[in-house]
Amino acid sequence: MSGLFDDAALPTQAPPPDPAVAAPAGYRVLARKYRPQSFADLIGQETMVRTLRNAFAQDRVAHAFMLTGVRGVGKTTTARIIARALNCTGPDGTGGPTADPCGVCANCVAILADRHPDVVEMDAASRTGVDDVREIIEATRFRPLQARTKVFVIDEVHMLSRNAFNALLKTLEEPPGHVKFVFATTELRKVPVTVLSRCQRFDLRRVPAALLAERFARVAAAEGIAAEDAALTLLARAADGSVRDGLSLLDQAMAELPAGGTVTAASVAGMLGLADREAVFDLLEAVLGGDVAAALALTDRAHEHGADLGMVLQDLLDLLHTLSRLKAVPALRQDPALPEAERQRGTALADRIPMAALARAWQMLLKGLSEVESAPDRRAAAEMVLIRLCYAADLPPPGELVRRLGRSDGVPSEPGPPGSAPARPDAPPEIASVAIGNTQARVHPEVSPRPRLAGFRDVVALAAAEREALLHAHLLHAVHLVRFAPPVIELRPEPDAPRDLAARLAGLLQRVTGERWTIALTTAEGEPTLARQGEAADEARRDDASRHPLVRAILEAFPGARIDAVHDGTADAYGLPAATTTEAPGLEAEPGDQADANSEENAG
Repeated sequence: MSGLFDDAALPTQAPPPDPAVAAPAGYRVLARKYRPQSFADLIGQETMVRTLRNAFAQDRVAHAFMLTGVRGVGKTTTARIIARALNCTGPDGTGGPTADPCGVCANCVAILADRHPDVVEMDAASRTGVDDVREIIEATRFRPLQARTKVFVIDEVHMLSRNAFNALLKTLEEPPGHVKFVFATTELRKVPVTVLSRCQRFDLRRVPAALLAERFARVAAAEGIAAEDAALTLLARAADGSVRDGLSLLDQAMAELPAGGTVTAASVAGMLGLADREAVFDLLEAVLGGDVAAALALTDRAHEHGADLGMVLQDLLDLLHTLSRLKAVPALRQDPALPEAERQRGTALADRIPMAALARAWQMLLKGLSEVESAPDRRAAAEMVLIRLCYAADLPPPGELVRRLGRSDGVPSEPGPPGSAPARPDAPPEIASVAIGNTQARVHPEVSPRPRLAGFRDVVALAAAEREALLHAHLLHAVHLVRFAPPVIELRPEPDAPRDLAARLAGLLQRVTGERWTIALTTAEGEPTLARQGEAADEARRDDASRHPLVRAILEAFPGARIDAVHDGTADAYGLPAATTTEAPGLEAEPGDQADANSEENAG
């Protein structure tokens, strides 16, 4: 993949000015001075360039283009190149549309100078209304004044209002033959699909950091400025794939230099508020080695040199990501784009640090960054994050901790089930995944209805499976089972239970089983509600778990730890142990006490 500027086409000075126009006074920034002038300059966008070249060669140029991509990758520049390609007449004034505009004919010169009457650029960020679009629609009715084709370039097109888009649709679908539209946007998802479907779309890619650094080196050489490779690499990383952003940063770095000076990595790091790359490696080694004093000394030094400690944490995150990639995919170590520091120290660190430690540090840093952004004192918050990381470096993984405590107490440790997740390293201590007989902590039961109605619990589960949410909630929390003897169920409802609960339950059972059920309502005490039984069973499991030697050892090793939840593998969806019957003892119901589903009086 390539950068934005072609090596052979990189200009060393500004294009010659039009004799008819006075030369602009003052310094031209690098982003304007080295803007690509033709498709030959646009490398890194090979798919788009190839398609457009073929379109011009075959005279199949679309009437509308949609250019999308992040800022500074060449969307507006491409639109202007398309406008010149459509209207170039060649040095002798007799040429037609071409993918290689000459740059010297009247149309090319006028478009380069942004003063051609038939190439109209509109910023949709400031002109969003339907009236602005109507002006464009009205202008499409008239033939070009000087050029072959009228070209309307609308930048940030996603900012247009809904009415403006609607007004544009008809003209966009069937424009006059002498009109072309070129749209540019950084927010493609905000453009209506009705507009996208009428355009030929091109996605401009980010430029890789290695190629940006190479390009910046050529620009610096063209400007007669010396620059260290490490400095250009820092600028390329900060540009994040945007050529314009990178050239603006290079411009700033050059402006800070004294006459005859060199752009150094230290000066760029100071300008960007970054820590030195070697210092980031030193800090990571200190943190993962648990050396609090060394870590704080490094942050003090970085702060004295003007580095933002929030950015230092971000640098640590980036380095952790790089080390994780190097550890997971060793072949990446041979990548020529890998900086020398990552190649040498990064490879050694990746070999030495376990993946579990890298993942734990990543999670803690990720959480710490959000704390830094919201803290009143960014430096203090960043240092607290690093201190936590240092102390966490000495902690064994949860699985190893369980094995150690199990051996020390003479209790054989039992592995958790496949797929059980360890506790987050940055979370408060809690029982994460401890197997005790048939129970395991922090594994929540799956709610799955049983196929047979062997007990009242199966009836309640059936209501959930049939998406009877309200009925299921009332049966779970507001009903006491007195007797279960299919096809008769005797219940005592709570006072707040609905009056038609018996009728609804009987109707559900009849619909699902095809049999007629009788729901009897009584004032007998019956069992506790299923919800209360589940709570009692969970409390009993917690008590049993807390008395287990292995759990006691963990609770003593981590003051303030707690048992979050205990899962009994033999329990059902309601946290109750499986039973062969759920029938409750009770008196046989009198005929007058039975509430038939078809009897409104008894159902109440």
